[in-house]
Amino acid sequence: MLYVFLSICCSVIVSVLLKLARRYQIDIFQAITWNYSMAILLTWYFFKPRLQNFTLQEAPVGVYIAVGILLPLIFWIMASSVRIAGIVRTDVAQRLSLFIPLIASFLLFGESLTVLKVIGIIIGFAAILCSIPWQKQTANRKKLSNAWVYLLIVFFGFGAIDILFKNVAAFTALPYTTSLFFIYSLAFVIAFISLLVKVFTKQSRIKWPHIMFGWILGVANFGNILFYLKAHAALSKSPSTVFSAMNIGVIALGALVGLVVFNERLSTLNKVGVALAVVAIIIITVS
Repeated sequence: MLYVFLSICCSVIVSVLLKLARRYQIDIFQAITWNYSMAILLTWYFFKPRLQNFTLQEAPVGVYIAVGILLPLIFWIMASSVRIAGIVRTDVAQRLSLFIPLIASFLLFGESLTVLKVIGIIIGFAAILCSIPWQKQTANRKKLSNAWVYLLIVFFGFGAIDILFKNVAAFTALPYTTSLFFIYSLAFVIAFISLLVKVFTKQSRIKWPHIMFGWILGVANFGNILFYLKAHAALSKSPSTVFSAMNIGVIALGALVGLVVFNERLSTLNKVGVALAVVAIIIITVS
């Protein structure tokens, strides 16, 4: 569970950085693009991925391509969803995507259910529902009429990424760090080409503050995905534990950081949600 905890910390740091990006008018599109270049450098420097004698036949190329495309794509769609559907609705869609990998744990990965694990998951879902800010938001009706498309993509996108990363961790013919190098490289190529299109069409300008912020974001994102894969490798027979603890843990720690660092107010229901999240993590860990 140490890897899960470290992944949770890195994930919350990513959220904090994205929140600060809006405050300091950082171009999220550029930051996401450059964050993958830093992730590539860190993977290369620390893990020296095994590229010699590498053949496509021994690698799950389809999984690499799917993850490489989805990583930047879902980030961009999530940003659009926040703008069109609002932060609250996007947050709900992202958190409830936990249903998808949990169902996959039992249907695709052959995990067995235990009473304690079911109790932990149920309490975890209750924690998610309680932690969501249910305050009403005002929004343009025309925007909201198309919002459901973005919300559905966020819901299925994050669920699909979780399942695909589980497949990457389960593939043992190659070190997962080598797999990670190829995934980051593909994600960066796709994001960089998209950025160049925006630059040539004069929709964006490449500036150093956006690049530097993207590199800082890349360090946190690198840690998040690395420890997430390590957690799946260490708990290969219990993927639901990783899926649940990761999502619930991000909610609990994120709420505490928001309260302490950003002075965000928590309702009584939100506080109950944080408490339930802690209880759920303890039960899932014991199970």
